[in-house]
Amino acid sequence: MAKVVPGRFTAQLEGPFVVLIIGMRVNHLLAVHKWVPVATAMGGMLKELYEHPELGFLGSTAHFNMREITQIQYWRSYEHLENYARNSHNHLSAWRKFNQSVGTDGTVGIFHETYLVEAGKYECIYGNMPVWGLAKAGEHLPAVGKRETSRRRLGGENEPAVPTPPQ
Repeated sequence: MAKVVPGRFTAQLEGPFVVLIIGMRVNHLLAVHKWVPVATAMGGMLKELYEHPELGFLGSTAHFNMREITQIQYWRSYEHLENYARNSHNHLSAWRKFNQSVGTDGTVGIFHETYLVEAGKYECIYGNMPVWGLAKAGEHLPAVGKRETSRRRLGGENEPAVPTPPQ
């Protein structure tokens, strides 16, 4: 289990970046032979991505529930993401296998959403959390001073609506 970092923190990432939300949904629990290969395919892709930072992958956070696996991924650029999707053996192989095995039969759902984020056009806060999300992909910083409020993190000025607890 990841170590909790007490206090209030934010994240910083230089330049523009891409957020990809990607995942799968098990629509028929008994069709194990259909959804297990889909669920396990991401492991090989993540191993490849973490071993090759030149591919533009910055990091990810995963979430699981009874029927869904969702990952929030951070990428250096859309070009890096698209290049990986179209040219990686691991991704293309998983994509082909999904189309052949599942296709449109409804047993397993897949999804992704892609967001292009301009430099400085984001903000985040983490209170008493492990290093998570964008802070895991970028730089984990104390949420004090110019980083204390949402408006300040976006480059504006204001005072905290609620006093910030001492660190």
